[in-house]
Amino acid sequence: MKRKVLIGLGVVIIVFIIIQFIPGQFNQSKQASANNIAEVYSMPQDVKAILKKDCYDCHSNNTNYPFYAHLQPMRLMLDRHVRNGKDELNFDEFATYSERKKRSKLRAISTSLDEGTMPLPSYLLIHGDAKLTSKDKMLIKSWIRSASEAGNE
Repeated sequence: MKRKVLIGLGVVIIVFIIIQFIPGQFNQSKQASANNIAEVYSMPQDVKAILKKDCYDCHSNNTNYPFYAHLQPMRLMLDRHVRNGKDELNFDEFATYSERKKRSKLRAISTSLDEGTMPLPSYLLIHGDAKLTSKDKMLIKSWIRSASEAGNE
């Protein structure tokens, strides 16, 4: 019995070591995007700061990875989360969206603020400082209203 447990533990350790060699695709761009949402709409600095701190890790082309991002299987999970986040909304590619899609994404941001669905609860477990305050939500929603009214500048 003890021998089987040790063999099982050894297999788990060997598999853990082997999966460390699976490469991850880090989402880190060296340059600022000309297609960023701030290039499409006039945006106050406080709103830019909130979006960058609380949203850009999953919704831009530049993720600030936590310490555990270099360990598998966490790296694969993070890669998937970031890919899914960027597929849903990418602030660095916002200018490439059609006008209809831009309006739809702004409405979706507002809805997610109302429903409290973003940032994801799983993200907030490690990044507690990313929790949006009522003031943060109010600032973003106010900006969305003014951006929607002003249209494309």
